Amino acid sequence: MYQHSIILFDGVCNLCNGAVKFVIKRDNKNQFLFASLQSGEGKQILEEHNIPENIMKSFFLVENGKVYDRSTAALRVVKRLTGLWPLLYGFIIVPAFIRDGVYNWIAKNRYQWFGKKDECMIPTPELKAKFLN
Repeated sequence: MYQHSIILFDGVCNLCNGAVKFVIKRDNKNQFLFASLQSGEGKQILEEHNIPENIMKSFFLVENGKVYDRSTAALRVVKRLTGLWPLLYGFIIVPAFIRDGVYNWIAKNRYQWFGKKDECMIPTPELKAKFLN
């Protein structure tokens, strides 16, 4: 088990890469590590938690051995960031089927709206320690 929480993200999605950069900038306590869903480490973590490898339209948070996905994962992440972002955790009271409905709509359209890279993001040398791969 990892000491840090792990965020698994779609490495070719521009929106997802932007979200990772957003979290890194606001993770002053170094609570999170990152791995793309396409990486060997990402695939291994999915396999360890019996999550089908073909789920590229989700965002996962592995925290204390438990896996959270979609809106619940995103809200659990913002809860631990600096600034006013933890206030967004209040949306956890909205039923998951509503939150995930919005999440799924954005996920379904993310490549069209934000674009897609040909390959996964390669972290800068300064950020390499925050990535499992």
